[in-house]
Amino acid sequence: MATNDAPEQAGFDAVAREYRPQIYRFLLSSLRDPELAETLTQECLLKAHRNWAGFRGDSQVLTWLLRIAINLQKDQWRNRRLQFWRQTTTHAVDVSEAGNWLASNASSPEQQVAAREQVKLVWRAVDKLSGRQRTVFLLRHVEEMEIAEIAGATGLSEGTVKAHLSRAMGRVRAELGGR
Repeated sequence: MATNDAPEQAGFDAVAREYRPQIYRFLLSSLRDPELAETLTQECLLKAHRNWAGFRGDSQVLTWLLRIAINLQKDQWRNRRLQFWRQTTTHAVDVSEAGNWLASNASSPEQQVAAREQVKLVWRAVDKLSGRQRTVFLLRHVEEMEIAEIAGATGLSEGTVKAHLSRAMGRVRAELGGR
């Protein structure tokens, strides 16, 4: 490798180490398939590495990386629809395990079971959202991104992000029976 490329490579290595967990977490929460999330995380970082020299800094690095991840996720969803035989449910995370991902302040085993059941219901409701609503919902509530960051990552206007988020919240609440 040429010496001019060394600082650029070192810079990307640091970026990849820093943001990889967030990219993986977003893809895992969206796809709920650890192997697929890992594969798409690697593809995302590979695409970003290939285009690192062209990153202009118009947005934050995480926003740029999440936009790549979202595009890979959309491609995956399209492929799933077109190739129904490639379902990945055999590798999917059991929805009952999702409750274990979130900390519970419940003190009794009964309260912990109730909390896990509530998380299961939320995940089921999120599964029923449209692709855009699910993406916006997950970026807001799993990644805790601000509306402007979500808009940058998805390429949607802030108003459209707010509309999708509002509809997603309404659908999740309705699915949960107004809980």
